[in-house]
Amino acid sequence: MTVVPAEHLMMLICDACGDSVSGTGATLPDAEVVWTLVFEHDWVGSPFASGPHHCPRCSARAAVADDGLGLDDVEAVAGPRPTPDADPAEAVRRALADRSVRADRELVDLAGLEVIDSAGLGLLVRAHQEARRDGRRLCLVAPSRFVLTVLHTMRLDGVFTVVDAPAPASGVAPAARS
Repeated sequence: MTVVPAEHLMMLICDACGDSVSGTGATLPDAEVVWTLVFEHDWVGSPFASGPHHCPRCSARAAVADDGLGLDDVEAVAGPRPTPDADPAEAVRRALADRSVRADRELVDLAGLEVIDSAGLGLLVRAHQEARRDGRRLCLVAPSRFVLTVLHTMRLDGVFTVVDAPAPASGVAPAARS
């Protein structure tokens, strides 16, 4: 286990060196979802508590080892701090723009979406409300485990119909679960 949840804090532990960082699970109250802590501290790894997780220094060491450089080159390999995307909800916007309508369903393909933030959730909720107003149901096609966990954490898993696989080209709607 690489994350130790406490009442309002989570401790993220590096799987390589054992270094740790603590922070709040401010965005999502579910101890299983730790992506905010991982990204806020520039760690690398799974968005889930089960890991693996690596601190920025060990991530740089892994890159150094792969390149055959020495440990003195760690700082040079780590480079400047990565800048977050200007708009993290852009992938959700693209998926909503590309949605297809089949009878009373609007199918939103989320197969390429690994993570989602509050802005992306807001876009999905708004699209759900618009679809319902038009007499249709918004269906999320092939969402990642992370997206499903976030929906569950935010108690939105009962709002959206989840379709397990992308819609076949024949026009027949795939099996759905609510």
